[in-house]
Amino acid sequence: MWDGLEELINRALLEDIGHGDVTTLSLVAPEKKAAGVFRAKASGILAGIEISRAVFRQLDPQTEFIIYKRDGEKLLPGDIIARAEGLARVLLTGERLALNFVQHLSGIATRTRRMAELIQDCPARLVDTRKTVPGMRVLQKYAVTVGGGQNHRFGLYDGVMIKDNHIEVAGGITNAVARARAGVPHTLKIEVEVESLTQLEEALQAGADIIMLDNMDLATMKKAVEIAQGRVLLEASGGINEDTIADIARTGVDLISCGLLTHSVNSLDISFDITSE
Repeated sequence: MWDGLEELINRALLEDIGHGDVTTLSLVAPEKKAAGVFRAKASGILAGIEISRAVFRQLDPQTEFIIYKRDGEKLLPGDIIARAEGLARVLLTGERLALNFVQHLSGIATRTRRMAELIQDCPARLVDTRKTVPGMRVLQKYAVTVGGGQNHRFGLYDGVMIKDNHIEVAGGITNAVARARAGVPHTLKIEVEVESLTQLEEALQAGADIIMLDNMDLATMKKAVEIAQGRVLLEASGGINEDTIADIARTGVDLISCGLLTHSVNSLDISFDITSE
């Protein structure tokens, strides 16, 4: 499904199981069969159910996994999401990891959908950041798209982002943009973070493709939009949450990047209940 997913699941299983699930191995016969049902206990947007299936299949490829709700669908309390059937030892050993994935990713999708709906009448796009759990970035960014957001750059390799520390080391915005333009392929966009309208003017003159307005108040953002006159994409960043996003979108910015989508979400409440056979 994703490059590295099998390795990620293997590491997570090793972390959880170690030398063996001593509780399950001592209580459950090897041949014992069982079935389990994933059920929503709260309203939200589903994301990651295929990852849960991959967990069980990695433990035992013979595990049957029937999906009733697909990623992106709205969940209501009591909705049955999926059913797993197979060896009881497999279901008991894999249930926590399977739940960890689907609960966390569904939490991201749910919050993203909620915030995206708050700006649905504005042209601004909601995007994520690199504030992700190490090793989980691809999955977390996938959950953002499931919820209706869009992805910012995936890493340091697929876009130039000149931030305050880069500007300090390079000797200013103009020097930084010039060096980046000379050193990277023409296919890469160059984004510059600015903290004032003076820096905005310099970034425009330097030829930035995208300008991030860092922690600016609403009045300053509106003025920045007037100054830019559509010559570059403007991205608002800092202090973005459910209470502020609509007003920020109405300033006329093109992008709103929000770290809360991935680094500060609550997992969606989903249960996995097993019935022995």
